[in-house]
Amino acid sequence: MSFKQVKKERRQKKIRARIHGTNTKPRLCVFRSINHIYAQIINDDTAEVLISVSDKEIKATKKNKVEISKEIGKIIAKKAIENKIETVVFDRAGFLFHGRVKALADGAREGGLKF
Repeated sequence: MSFKQVKKERRQKKIRARIHGTNTKPRLCVFRSINHIYAQIINDDTAEVLISVSDKEIKATKKNKVEISKEIGKIIAKKAIENKIETVVFDRAGFLFHGRVKALADGAREGGLKF
């Protein structure tokens, strides 16, 4: 394992120790790969994924990755409000809160989610 991976894993463990999604306030988890970004709303009490969205679902025409991430945040917020979920706990999964992760969070806030 590289030093970068060890640092990310350490951050992820610290975050997950403090964050727990419940039925009334589920967890919004973000995963960012090199090319794609994924978001899931998870209920940790029952260990089930309530809503999931990825950038593969939208057609990206001439948009950069940050703009696509913001759109994903808006889409997951819209789906969450349709399922009567208004507040969530944000789980950045060890990723630093800037760039695409921050854009997804801003998009979710603009879409109506509270966290």
